[in-house]
Amino acid sequence: MREILNDIRHWAEPFAVATVVRTWKSSPRAPGAAMAVNIAGEVVGSVSGGCVEGDLYLRCQETLTTGTPALVRYGVSDDEAFEIGLTCGGTLEVFIHRIDPEKHALDRLAAAVEEGEPAAVTTIVEGPSIGAQILVINGEQYGSTGNSALDQAVVTDALGLLEHGTNSLVHLGRDGERRKEDVTLFVESFTSPPRMLIFGAIDFAAALARLGSFMGYRVTVCDARSLFATEARFPEADEVVVDWPHKYLRAARIDQRTVICVLTHDPKFDVPVLKEALKTDAAYIGVMGSRRTHADRHRRLREQGITEAQLARLSSPIGLDLGARTPEETAVSIGAEIIAHRTGATGRPLSELSTSIHRLVSDSTQRHALLTHRLP
Repeated sequence: MREILNDIRHWAEPFAVATVVRTWKSSPRAPGAAMAVNIAGEVVGSVSGGCVEGDLYLRCQETLTTGTPALVRYGVSDDEAFEIGLTCGGTLEVFIHRIDPEKHALDRLAAAVEEGEPAAVTTIVEGPSIGAQILVINGEQYGSTGNSALDQAVVTDALGLLEHGTNSLVHLGRDGERRKEDVTLFVESFTSPPRMLIFGAIDFAAALARLGSFMGYRVTVCDARSLFATEARFPEADEVVVDWPHKYLRAARIDQRTVICVLTHDPKFDVPVLKEALKTDAAYIGVMGSRRTHADRHRRLREQGITEAQLARLSSPIGLDLGARTPEETAVSIGAEIIAHRTGATGRPLSELSTSIHRLVSDSTQRHALLTHRLP
C-alpha cells in the first residue's frame, strides 16, 4: 500500500483497497501491491500490471457498496504474463476491504512513513473479524480486532516482521494461539530491511551472505581486494563494494538494527574497521578468528585506545558453539548468535528450558528502541 498511500490519504469519503496478500510462481506483483477505488470511481495503484484490474475494479465497487470484505484468487496465464514482461504466469490472492478515513489512522500512517518511523499494517483476511485492522506505528497500537488476546499476538508478530521490513501472511488461533489457523492476517511493513555488513570477501562470507539474505537482511559485502570482491562470487549479496572496510564503514548508514560481521581476521583490515564499528550504534558486531587471534586483536585494539567496555560489545570469536566447520555451518552459527543477541535468548537447547518457546516482544531485552512494545 506504500505506493498509493499519498493518494488515498487525501480521500475524504470511504474507498475500497485491494491488496496482494499471497503469490505463487512468477506473479506480476509482490505481496503488498495495492489498488484503491473511491466513490467517484477514481483508481490508483495496480496489483497485476493490467491483467486482472478490470474485474478487480468491479469487485472493489461491490465491496465499497456492501462493506463486505472478500479474498479472491486470480490466475495469470503465460500469454498474459508475457505481455507484461514476465517469463511465465502465476497466481495471486487479493484481499478487498472498505476503509472509512474517519475511522482509520491513515494520516498517522502517512506521517510515519514520511518521517521514517517503523510502521506495520495488519489486516485479518480470513477468519473471525475479517477486515479488522491494527496499525503498529513506532510501537503504538491503533485499532483492534475486538479480542485483546488476539490483539497482543497480532502486535507481537507485526513487530517481529517489522524488524526485517517484510510483508507476510500470519496464522493464529482465535485468541492468538500459535500453531493454529483460525485467523489469517496479512502484515505489511513500512520500513527498510535491516542491514548486514560483511567485511572480508572469503568463502565464509559467501555462505553468510546467502543466510543473511534468507533472514531478511539487506546484505553488503566489502573488501579492498577487487580480485575477490565481485558480484559473481557473491550473487546473494545486495551490494558488493571494493573499498577499505574502515573507509566504507566510516561513511555507511548504520542504525540500531544493523549487524556487522568482520571475517577478515587480518590485523591490517579488522583493527581499523572495528575501531569504526565500535563508534556506531550497530546492534551486533561479530569478529571471526581463533582464540589466539582474538587475544592478539584485543591487545591491538587496547593499544589504539579502545576501552574494556567497548571491547565487551564484540562477539569474538563470532558465532555460537555448534561445532561448525564448513562455511555453511559457520554461517548458521553466526546467524543463530545474531538472533539470540537480538531477542535476548540464551542460545541453549529448548529441551533444557521450561520457558515459553515463542517469546513475546515485551520479554526481549534486546529490541530496537523504536520498537518498544506498548500495549494500551
